[in-house]
Amino acid sequence: MLKHRGFPGRLPGTDHQFVIRRANPKGATRLVARERFRDRSPADRRADLAFIAALWDHFGEEPFERGNLDAGRLSWLLGREVVPAVQPFDPESYQALLRIDVARARAAFPEAFEGEE
Repeated sequence: MLKHRGFPGRLPGTDHQFVIRRANPKGATRLVARERFRDRSPADRRADLAFIAALWDHFGEEPFERGNLDAGRLSWLLGREVVPAVQPFDPESYQALLRIDVARARAAFPEAFEGEE
């Protein structure tokens, strides 16, 4: 499992984690696209914003390996702001390649891209 050095571990002041410490010996947790409802808590929305901003700062438009990125946090963005970079996509692989769908990410989280243009 690739560890993304320098990537933030969590949203400060919360328990919303962004990375995991060690690989699961039984295999990677499956990524599944989760629907975000309007009544999500402000902390959850801040965590999504901080996570997409960290992804953008760390990887930009380049494809990136899932590695030690938290499956739960990725799943909130999967299929919308974060998409598979190659097909076939294995949602249970630490080596799965993902990328940011920049247009959708900018539309959903414009604050994460302020000062970029």
